[in-house]
Amino acid sequence: MSFTIAVAGKGGTGKTTISSLVIRHFVRAGQTPVFAVDADANYNLNDQLGVQVAATIGGSREEMKRKINANEAPVGMSKDDWLEIQMQASLIESEGFDLLVMGRPEGPGCYCAANNMLRRHLEILAGNYKVVVIDNEAGMEHLSRRTTAKIDLLLLVSEPSPVGIMTAARIRDLAKELEIQVERTGLVINRVCGAASVGARLAEEARGLGLEVLGTVPLDDAVVEQALAHRPAFQLPDDAPAVKAIEAILATVVL
Repeated sequence: MSFTIAVAGKGGTGKTTISSLVIRHFVRAGQTPVFAVDADANYNLNDQLGVQVAATIGGSREEMKRKINANEAPVGMSKDDWLEIQMQASLIESEGFDLLVMGRPEGPGCYCAANNMLRRHLEILAGNYKVVVIDNEAGMEHLSRRTTAKIDLLLLVSEPSPVGIMTAARIRDLAKELEIQVERTGLVINRVCGAASVGARLAEEARGLGLEVLGTVPLDDAVVEQALAHRPAFQLPDDAPAVKAIEAILATVVL
């Protein structure tokens, strides 16, 4: 049985960086392979993990549509079997983790089909992994698409502001309204700077909204330097403050 962590929050909070550090933690802890899922149409989790994307779910669907319209579909193969092959081809294998990327369809249109494909393959593939980490799209729309039916830990990421914390609380409330099965919801306040009292005041703000605060992650120069050097956060050194903060937070998570 896999343990699923869904990372969510408003745009600009650093969800993808946090997701990559969560994946890093489980890889270093030997809980491998980790199944990493980039459920954002505007994907970049691969950049933070240091891998290249050759195919996406959205791209595979578009290719399938093109071949069907051109009468180039494989003879004697059902659409579901063909799609299964395409999804397996979209899986990026790396040391300690595998990555599946949603991507986007070509041109305008609804993401419903791509989300249905992602949901189906999460169900199929997740059982092969001890840990699944899903980096979700910014805001709340991804939850309304019900990409994930069961979440062991809904990891909400907020910027160090009341607005970010309030958005996190709204995401929690939406998950309840949609009756998504969430075992535990916890908040991480990212990029906290200044005195320790700042983090304490933010945590108090969150608890006032009924949020469980798992911890804070400091504003870390090492993360900024890594980004400026075009290096993935996954390769941050063990002593980086952000890495140490995530390690402490995940120590409270029991698989």
